[in-house]
Amino acid sequence: MFYLDLFAALNRRVDYVLIDGLAILLHGIERATMDIDVTVAMTPDNLSARVEMARELDMTPVVPVALESLSDLDQLAQGHRERNRRPSHSVRPACLASRWTYCPTRRLITPKCAATFLAGDVPVAVAPIDDMIAPKQAVGRPIDLADIEHLKRLKEI
Repeated sequence: MFYLDLFAALNRRVDYVLIDGLAILLHGIERATMDIDVTVAMTPDNLSARVEMARELDMTPVVPVALESLSDLDQLAQGHRERNRRPSHSVRPACLASRWTYCPTRRLITPKCAATFLAGDVPVAVAPIDDMIAPKQAVGRPIDLADIEHLKRLKEI
């Protein structure tokens, strides 16, 4: 299964945290999603490790950019400035998209503060509930607002 291969490869090489839809599912909230959203530490070594891992898994960018460009901090920052939003770059093996997100204004949610869930026997670093609420409030899409309500209720349990 690709999910297990992806998370096993991330665990071996990349400082990452799973965010958004799949993270919400792992926290126990039923939610449909079609992609895997991951934020990574924005360091040259970590970005290079991410590109190498993507290459090993035969992942290619959906947008017309070279895979190697996803390790270039200057290009990622420029994309953020030009779009005035959080740019993401999807990479695709077969029909599964994984979105690598550039978050310059958000503190890095490190695996040390992340919740860890097992997918089979593979650990997955998942953003804590509180760290998922604020970005969703900023975006404010209907799905994000629904997620916020579910996440807040989950905190009360």
